[in-house]
Amino acid sequence: MSDDALGSVLRRPAPDVLETTGIGAYVRWLAAERGLEFDDYDALLDWSIAEPEDFWASIWDHFEVDGGYERVLGSTEMPGAQWFPGATANYARHMLRHARARVEAGAGDEVVLVARSQTREPVDVTFAELLDQVARARAGLQRLGVEQGDRVVAYLPHIPEAIVAFLAAASLGATWASCAPEFGSRSVVDRFAQIEPTVLLTVGGYTHGAREIDKSAEVAAIRAGLPSLRHVVAVPFGPVEVPDALPWADLLAVEGPLEFVDVPFDHPLYVLFSSGTTGLPKVIVHSHGGILLEHLKLHGLHLDTRPGDRALWFTTTAWAMWNITISALLVGGSLVLLDGNPLYPDLDEQWRLAAETGATLLGTSPGYLMACRAKGVDAAGLLGGSAGVLRQIGSTGAPLPPEAFDWIAAQFGDAVLVNSISGGTDVCSAFVGGGPWQPVYRGELSGPLLGVDVTAFDPDGKEIVDELGELVVRAPMPSMPVSFWNDPGDERYRESYFDTYPGVWRHGDWVIRTRRRSFVVTGRSDATLNRGGVRLGTAEFYAVIEDLPEIDDSLVVHLEDQTGATSGDLILFVVLREGAELDDALRARIRDTLRAQLSPRHTPDFVAAVPAVPRTLTGKKLEKPIKQVLRGKAPEDVISADAVSDFDAVAAFRDAVRDR
Repeated sequence: MSDDALGSVLRRPAPDVLETTGIGAYVRWLAAERGLEFDDYDALLDWSIAEPEDFWASIWDHFEVDGGYERVLGSTEMPGAQWFPGATANYARHMLRHARARVEAGAGDEVVLVARSQTREPVDVTFAELLDQVARARAGLQRLGVEQGDRVVAYLPHIPEAIVAFLAAASLGATWASCAPEFGSRSVVDRFAQIEPTVLLTVGGYTHGAREIDKSAEVAAIRAGLPSLRHVVAVPFGPVEVPDALPWADLLAVEGPLEFVDVPFDHPLYVLFSSGTTGLPKVIVHSHGGILLEHLKLHGLHLDTRPGDRALWFTTTAWAMWNITISALLVGGSLVLLDGNPLYPDLDEQWRLAAETGATLLGTSPGYLMACRAKGVDAAGLLGGSAGVLRQIGSTGAPLPPEAFDWIAAQFGDAVLVNSISGGTDVCSAFVGGGPWQPVYRGELSGPLLGVDVTAFDPDGKEIVDELGELVVRAPMPSMPVSFWNDPGDERYRESYFDTYPGVWRHGDWVIRTRRRSFVVTGRSDATLNRGGVRLGTAEFYAVIEDLPEIDDSLVVHLEDQTGATSGDLILFVVLREGAELDDALRARIRDTLRAQLSPRHTPDFVAAVPAVPRTLTGKKLEKPIKQVLRGKAPEDVISADAVSDFDAVAAFRDAVRDR
């Protein structure tokens, strides 16, 4: 993107930010309890990075985490940092603490989970019902023999039962993992078999938009592929039943006490899986204590979730955003759950749902926001009277183009904060993003999150500013993985993050860190284009190309010559909107637009139309695997069909290059 397309200030912190927000309450607490005063966010950030033990101790104390600790960091070495050695925690206890308080205050009939589905009628769960269901599910899992350290897995949509079962398992000290029902059986077995679960919770099918999806064959294959299973629990959802399984109602049939096992700070809470597009997914182990502190900080200080708020973030149970979003319960928020096709019956639906439920936080994807812009969606009008309730729009999964910032600003002005965040499954949190005490820069992420020593390095490990570089983290975060499952000596763990810069986390994103301390994410570094010795991020291509009215989607690949030199073909693949044709005139306009808005180096040598752009099931484009296919590898050798969408379209990429 050209320099003048980025960096203008779209929104500054409100004058009363320190009186009305979660981060304001924290700053006031630091002054009263620690004698620390900060004039602005950058000063607070500097302290949080320079004094990590004091900062994370303040998060523990400010949010009143149960139990005590002797010290914050036993070791700062990466990998291998030791957080709160000797301390105990239970994430589920804190997730349900506010529900207990509401029940004790006589407000147990207030709704905490608002579930809207294309498969069944609306479901609302009150604070009292949530406590009762978790206690019953906990007792049911105990009857099935689940103990601390066992693994409980779920093949479930984003529905209340998934949250109830997860909290019940966590209360026992069992380790959780989940996959969304749109995953094929091979992808699920590739993930779950690695951790040898004893209990599987599943549905037999679901409705996606207007289509009923029967998953009974996949469920049977998953059961056959998991010899460690002792029990299968069938969650009623849609018309397809799961045979030979314990009904969900039977699991919850017996009352039980709502108790919590105190586990070590680093005890596994859940595992998340890498995309697994090119082999067995990595099994990333996250801890009770690390997730607890990281999500208290993220929701309480950056997403500004407050007691009584409602968080609506479209996600599936296969994505780290599910784990992040449901943690709104930690700070007294409630949740709006949406499962099915988020674009059904049309683009207006998420805004209508936000209006209906009074969402204060709406989280979504850059693609959705850009589609709303292109279609002229009147988001503010759809929200109606709820427009004054919505305070923040979160975006993640890909870089948010400047035009999306413009569209949100035009819709809502200063009333809504646009918070583009970037992190990953690897930390189940964010490295960079925004918050109420930070300015919003057009086309940029506002800056590092508190306690995150994140910057950009050149290939020699030197910090760089206003240049493309590798996103790195120079100090440990509590939610960095405890380990990878079945990874003796942490070999795969070290190789994944620490092979390039020893002792420094290299995340794999290609970014610009500006002199303002904001960030621009330009794509994955393993897919970065190197043309004429100049590195080009893929995200800037997509922001320009997908803003053209004829283009729905795109993917760009640089095929260097066989010597590895930086010459070779730059190939742009586009998915056309209905009625559009990729003729010479459109090809010329694509090239002219890229040349004018970016640079001559961004001009493709070849433009081809394809039916779809394959993605991981969390929405990331398969840039590197497509490049490997174009280099001559068989698609099935580099891409797991069950782990991606539109696998059948891969052949079109290969054919387009072969036939040019």
